[in-house]
Amino acid sequence: MAGRKKPMVVITRKLPDQVETRMRELFDARLNVDDRPMTQPELVAAMREADVLVPTVTDRIDAALIEQAGPNLKLIANFGNGVDNIDVVSASRKGITVTNTPNVLNEDTADMTMALMLAVPRRLVEGAAVLSEDGKWPGWSPTWMLGRRIWGKRLGIVGMGRIGTAVARRAKAFGLSIHYHNRKRVAPKIEDELEATYWESLDQMLARMDIISVNCPSTPATFHLLSARRLALMQPSAYVVNTARGDIIDEDALIRMLQDGKLAGAGLDVFEHEPAVSPKLLKLAAKGRVVILPHMGSATIEGRIDMGEKVIINIRTYFDGHRPPDRVLPLKV
Repeated sequence: MAGRKKPMVVITRKLPDQVETRMRELFDARLNVDDRPMTQPELVAAMREADVLVPTVTDRIDAALIEQAGPNLKLIANFGNGVDNIDVVSASRKGITVTNTPNVLNEDTADMTMALMLAVPRRLVEGAAVLSEDGKWPGWSPTWMLGRRIWGKRLGIVGMGRIGTAVARRAKAFGLSIHYHNRKRVAPKIEDELEATYWESLDQMLARMDIISVNCPSTPATFHLLSARRLALMQPSAYVVNTARGDIIDEDALIRMLQDGKLAGAGLDVFEHEPAVSPKLLKLAAKGRVVILPHMGSATIEGRIDMGEKVIINIRTYFDGHRPPDRVLPLKV
């Protein structure tokens, strides 16, 4: 882009210093050094003046906002794997290209999924709290703080994409039996590697699993995919882990089942109404019925830098006159 005017790039949240420095070198980058979420009027102003908007999952870029975009806005380069925070159809209609940052968070998210899979049945958070609260640990006892073994249990993965497959590889190493439900069956070589069982019917899989891991993207088709009816199919001894998106599970129904003892527990890194967390979930967490985390699944330094590099590549490719490698096409226009 030498000799050309640098595109104005508005970045809605603070990114790693390494990423911001590179963006300043390459673009007319407007940073958010305070890391304060932009208000709606601030987003409108940014979209009216920018050539590129770099939003994150905390920014809701809906049709009304896109309609107010200025003529210079040509690219929305999302700093995130999903694009459920962006109305891709409206952007396409207005001639705005949308990109994301896929395939850099698979291993990090799978690590966190496995961590929750261990933390809930083995009561890790409860055990840590005993030592951190008052230090009055009475000592080891053969019947105290008993959890559940995960070796030999059946794991049902909802969404066997790259993250789901990475989860399956980890879980198999821990001795779990791998089952999955997906829109399409995975390649035979992956099934063979994982000794995985495919279930065309999600309902039938849910009724037979010891642990359910939610790893599918958030789309209109997956909203409340784990509905009250489907959650009721699960065994009372089963656990649910969600590191995907909160709205894939009917959170109110999940809470009711946990309160009534109809599920053994849950590990949640995402919530239906983020950043709000249900007070009922907080009470369940205090009782050791759930482990809840503040959307940390992809929170590694390496992952965030990789995401930033993908954003930079998408921007540079677009302004070099080529199709960005991570362009997101609308489901319908």
